[in-house]
Amino acid sequence: MTAVESRPAGVVLTPSPAGHRPFGARVKAFVALTKPRIIELLLITTVPVMFLAEQGVPNLWLVLATCFGGYLSAGGANALNMYIDRDIDALMDRTAQRPLVTGMVSPREALVFGISLGVVSTLWFGLLVNWLSAWLSLGALLFYVVVYTMILKRRTAQNIVWGGIAGCLPVLIGWSAVTDSMSWAAVILFLVIFFWTPPHYWPLSMKVKEDYARAGVPMLPVLASNKVVAKQIVLYSWVMVGVSLLLTPLGYTGWFYTAVALVTGGWWLWEAHALLGRAKSEVTGAKLKEMRLFHWSITYVSLLFVAVAVDPFLR
Repeated sequence: MTAVESRPAGVVLTPSPAGHRPFGARVKAFVALTKPRIIELLLITTVPVMFLAEQGVPNLWLVLATCFGGYLSAGGANALNMYIDRDIDALMDRTAQRPLVTGMVSPREALVFGISLGVVSTLWFGLLVNWLSAWLSLGALLFYVVVYTMILKRRTAQNIVWGGIAGCLPVLIGWSAVTDSMSWAAVILFLVIFFWTPPHYWPLSMKVKEDYARAGVPMLPVLASNKVVAKQIVLYSWVMVGVSLLLTPLGYTGWFYTAVALVTGGWWLWEAHALLGRAKSEVTGAKLKEMRLFHWSITYVSLLFVAVAVDPFLR
């Protein structure tokens, strides 16, 4: 989940002096480094997969251990992301209140914090869940920090496409936590999130493309017209919905999941094509309504994965 922050254009924030950083504000700043709102969405895709893998209610201790380990791992990745991106975060309105920009947390503190969370999360998974989940969580962290943040983000408009793989791995982690193995069901849900990520993020990027342009980040909406971006959104949306329907013919889900996937996927495609229609008509500004699809994308993935969890009880 992505939060949109704003500040008056042209306002330069003054970092907090080291002697004026209250303890409570510092605690909140370290929590903010983990990007808890994004982690909420990752857990929404992790826990239901555990129900599907178990074909019922998984061990509740295992669920808690997996969620806590996932929070630590994703939190470490997010903290390291903020450490690396602190220069461009200072240039964008929506990220100007992040702890490293305001000076509430120093770069060294953020680096140590992020690495520590990564180490602890890997050991947590390995010792309390299983080592397959541990390596998957470490792989997700390294992919997000190294491949996406350090290599792709500032170099290519395909950054969110391939960088989004890190956000797909919690699906595999949820499955492996229960079974200590992999399955085609987990791979299909991995692909659902893979094809979901670009049409989820590109509408937001359309909304704040001036931010990305000012920071020199080549998000697709910065380099291409709204019409081109909307066409890509429609393309990925159709593939995403098609992949989501593969679970049933392969025998992993039943009528309930299928019904939810059809209804929610159909509504998604309606919104995606509506956005394309407005883009083709050269509608701009608030009338483009690109955030309608962004907000629906969060609802869509939540409903779809709730259906993943509920379906085993209705078969």
